[in-house]
Amino acid sequence: MAIALKRVYDPPARADGKRVLVERLWPRGVSKDRARVDLWLKDAAPSHELRRWFSHDPAKWSEFKQRYFAELDHDPGVLDPLRPLLDNGSVTFVYASHEQQFNNAVALKEYVGRVRP
Repeated sequence: MAIALKRVYDPPARADGKRVLVERLWPRGVSKDRARVDLWLKDAAPSHELRRWFSHDPAKWSEFKQRYFAELDHDPGVLDPLRPLLDNGSVTFVYASHEQQFNNAVALKEYVGRVRP
């Protein structure tokens, strides 16, 4: 299982494999044609409350992941649409944040790695 990460504002590439948007809101200024996502996994994104609380503050990263993982644990079926993509090749989680190290795509990749060997 290979999951890559990429900003939605970066050009899509063939090497991306299946592109999965992992944002609750559609990214500003990006058309659906330009984004070229195969799946919009908006229900697996952090809640609005958690996203606002976190605000990409590195000091809150550990707590953010704990809270986010708890949200995902509460609704395990939310990742069901992702499973066939992971079984059939490369997947790229596409995100909107300028922050490349502390964002929900990074956390979701870690979570998927834990729950899916």
